[in-house]
Amino acid sequence: MSFNRLVRPDSSNEDFLTLINLLDVDLAIRDGDDHEFYQQFNGLEALKNVIVAYYNDIAIGCSAFKEFNAYSVEIKRMYTKQAARGKGLVIIVLKELEAWAKENSYTSSVLETGFKQPEAIALYKKNVYPLIPNYGQYEGVQTSVCFKKLFQ
Repeated sequence: MSFNRLVRPDSSNEDFLTLINLLDVDLAIRDGDDHEFYQQFNGLEALKNVIVAYYNDIAIGCSAFKEFNAYSVEIKRMYTKQAARGKGLVIIVLKELEAWAKENSYTSSVLETGFKQPEAIALYKKNVYPLIPNYGQYEGVQTSVCFKKLFQ
């Protein structure tokens, strides 16, 4: 399965919400007892910049960003349906987020993921996101890993 369309809705988009529900189910299993801690930082109200990827009008992946500070965005809620994984879709979505952030004059992005998401860690390392010290609410959280990328 590939994709054939990317759209830029807001966080009220029904397909985005459906994908986020699937993401939350996956994260609840992976995070176990830590899930509620992380869930508090995943509200949708601040997400105005959303990407949904489609294959034949079926939503198969998504992500979003929100402003982190005047120069940087924070990438949030990255998810790809199981059947669409391993085909490069997530890289296309990530590149689209970066391009959109640059269109809005941001010069970098930050993000947090967990040690229980090795696929995400590999993705960000592969896409030139160096590790940084845990920021903000993730400072001192042993199960979090944070990254930052400067845009070119």
